[in-house]
Amino acid sequence: MSSLESWSLGGHTVDGVTHPTYRKGSGPGVIVIHEIPGITPAVLEFGEDLVARGFTVVMPSLFGRPGAEATVRETVRSIAFVCVSREFTMLALGRTTPVATWLRSLARELHRELGGPGVGAVGMCLTGGYALAMLADAPVAAPVVAQPASPAAVGKARRADLGLSPHDLESIKAKVKAGCQVLGLRYEEDPAVGTRFDTLRRELGDNFIAVEFPGRKHSTLTEHPQQVGVDRVLAFFDKNLRMPRE
Repeated sequence: MSSLESWSLGGHTVDGVTHPTYRKGSGPGVIVIHEIPGITPAVLEFGEDLVARGFTVVMPSLFGRPGAEATVRETVRSIAFVCVSREFTMLALGRTTPVATWLRSLARELHRELGGPGVGAVGMCLTGGYALAMLADAPVAAPVVAQPASPAAVGKARRADLGLSPHDLESIKAKVKAGCQVLGLRYEEDPAVGTRFDTLRRELGDNFIAVEFPGRKHSTLTEHPQQVGVDRVLAFFDKNLRMPRE
């Protein structure tokens, strides 16, 4: 099993808010934003897959205990934290999560260091839409939206909402129209995703690439991984983050 001991511990601060970061690898940059309850062994294993493929992976720890298993206790602990934190939104409609500002700054810093066409970003579950939010105002060239579950899929409007302000949505649509692709993954019967894939198809058109699996499971890349999905993410980053050979 992979261990965080082989990853370099750092940190990033924006407007007085600091979160730890874990970094490993070399090559184009990819930011992996963990799901609830945190950087679990399964999230770490996915990060190791990216490192092995030749990417510099940065995993911010936004909540939870890094390295802890995805138990019920850890999940409840993380949900309780998210519910009272001003950095996250779980029910608000048409609003971008405040932590997106911090994530965009992290993406800018990584891109300044590594260069290239931009960085990759993967969001999962609660953070699924965060990779898309980063695209609005950061050098993100390959956003991956894995089972986006925010805002909580309670009611018709929230089930369809992307967790983005109108301004950010228009900025994203302009970048997608200019050629930036967005990769999305989900299980077709996952109730947490709601009807967001329908919204993504409508708003982003053909540059939204949907990878969908049968069933009612949830975490496509970690706790309930589909190797086909992992391979699609790796290929997506290969295509969009590597400089063309001279």
